[in-house]
Parts: sequence; structure tokens; C-alpha cells
Amino acid sequence: MKHGKNYNNALAQVDREGLLTIVEALDKVKTISTAKFDETVELAIRLGVDPRKAEQIVRGTISLPAGTGKTNRVAVFATGEAAQAARDAGADEVGAEDLVAKVAGGFLDFDVAIATPELMGQVGGLGRVLGPRGLMPNPKTGTVTTDVAKAVTEFKGGRVEYRTDKIGNVQLRVGKVSFSRDDLVRNVQAVIDEIVRVKPASAKGRYLTSITVSSTMGPGVKIDPARVHGDDEVLAPA
Repeated sequence: MKHGKNYNNALAQVDREGLLTIVEALDKVKTISTAKFDETVELAIRLGVDPRKAEQIVRGTISLPAGTGKTNRVAVFATGEAAQAARDAGADEVGAEDLVAKVAGGFLDFDVAIATPELMGQVGGLGRVLGPRGLMPNPKTGTVTTDVAKAVTEFKGGRVEYRTDKIGNVQLRVGKVSFSRDDLVRNVQAVIDEIVRVKPASAKGRYLTSITVSSTMGPGVKIDPARVHGDDEVLAPA
């Protein structure tokens, strides 16, 4: 892939083999960010798991201490009082059969989908649409719930969902370049601590294989997994 001059200049300032502390890595990301917009800071963690095994899929949600710098657009599948509660909490789209039909027709202008349990029979039919985009409501992530107002408030306020992809990577946004270094450090540390906390019991060998942080338009900067306050079992090589 061919990159522009700014990217190549930023890449020249990164030791591609070097492993930094969280603070050092975020300082570097902020320093080499040159875009004219407020870039998103993204964290990628490669895990020593086998996502083909259901018990080794790592997924859940976490509220970032300093937020994400973005207000999620939230769609809620609900009826009656739950639907009204979702609207009152600030949901962007609320509906039942009508919203199911709208999404089936191609509407995907939202970042999080929440559903009440009784609507999941209908929402389940959207698996081919929502699944590949990571938008299918799931009880494990708090997006299938009877308390939709609480869920809407949390996801609007900085709660994000994470899940291993097909090769064992967890990727999520952890703020904006304009955030203070301390706020970015708090967010990155919170995510790493959460990923360590939910380590599958069946995962063997090195768990935190690699950690990389980057801005939207910048190259990845590597963080040393041995310096993120993990425990020996998590960090031990295979």
C-alpha cells in the first residue's frame, strides 16, 4: 500500500522494532500526528488465543475513564415503556418491527445496537447484516437487556465493546490525539487491564502477544507487553 509524504515522515520517526512503555508510545503518537483533523487514537492487542474455539473468544464492554471523544449513535429495538425509556435516555433510533425492516433494507447509521430480550426473536433475523459489522446485540456485552435506558446512557457516555477478530486481535478506539497524555494513558491501561482480567482459562502460553497504538493517519507504535503491569502468567512466553 502506497502512503503519502506525511505518513512516511511519521514512519521515519518510529523505531519499528522498538518496544516502548505506554507513556512513551502515546507521546510518540501525539508527536507524529500531523493531520488537520483531530485523529482517533486506536489500540490493537494481539492475543494468544484461538478464536475458532468458543471458550477462547474474548469479548465484553468497558467504560473508558476519559471517554472516547466520540458520541456513539445508538439504535434500540424495543416496544412500549422500554422504547420510551430509550428515547428519554437519548437513543438515536428506536423501534421494533419497523426498525428491523429499516435495518434489513440497508439502514446502518448507528454504532451500537441494543435490544430487549423479547425483541431478539426478530432482531436475530438481522444476523447477516449486523453480525459482520459487530453490531448484533448480545447479553455478554450488555446490549440485550431489560434496562435499555441504562445501556443507552453508558454507550453514549464512553462504554465501548471489544471482541477478538478471526485471528485473535482486539482493536478499539481509546480517544483522540487532542486528549491529554494522562487521559490516553488511563484509557489504554484500563483496556489492557480489562483484557487481562477476562483471559480465557483455556488460553495457554503468552497471552499478550503484541500491543500497538496509532492515530488514524499514522503508523503503529509498539508497546512492550512486559511493561503494562500484567502478571507473570499473562506475560510468560510459551
